[in-house]
Amino acid sequence: MPERIVLFDLGNVVVDWQPIRLYRKIFPTEEEARRFCDEVCTLAWHVEHDLGVPMEENAARLKADYPHYADAIDAWRLRWFDMFDGYIDGTDDIVERLHAAGQPLYGLSNMPAEVWPDMLEAFPVTRRLRDVVVSGEEGVVKPDRRIYEIALERMGHPAPGDVFFIDDSLRNVEAAAALGFDAHHFKDAANLEAALKDRGFL
Repeated sequence: MPERIVLFDLGNVVVDWQPIRLYRKIFPTEEEARRFCDEVCTLAWHVEHDLGVPMEENAARLKADYPHYADAIDAWRLRWFDMFDGYIDGTDDIVERLHAAGQPLYGLSNMPAEVWPDMLEAFPVTRRLRDVVVSGEEGVVKPDRRIYEIALERMGHPAPGDVFFIDDSLRNVEAAAALGFDAHHFKDAANLEAALKDRGFL
């Protein structure tokens, strides 16, 4: 029997990432913080980082359009970890249990390349993963087919059906499933644990 693999997304599966947390500390009201995230430092703008655009370069472009928000824009990189609130409750324990059982664990994350070394230091559970495909290092993001192909290459070319892929984005899950992965739409750790038990991983 081929060895089966568990492949984790990171943001909002393993680690709790919400940019609004940072901007609640910068702006005096919830309304201002949300407006800034909806209109200035948007997730669409952040995808450029995930594609490999240097964060300083991307910030400079945005500051040209919003000079009065220069400090808040720079905070996206300078105060990156203020967007996090530890691990998603229960998922870190699942990773540790799988690791203790000798289960091959890998990661596939849309993430800026330049923050990845610091993420490994800040969140030790990520070091339980044998390898992590970081979109910013590859220049391609989920749900593009190519990044799943890169993950298969890095995992040693398993059959997609032998890979249990976990992501909180339904779009990413559907893209993986279309390539033959056993894909799980993450909602919470309890739901994930049940899925892992159902497949014999736990």
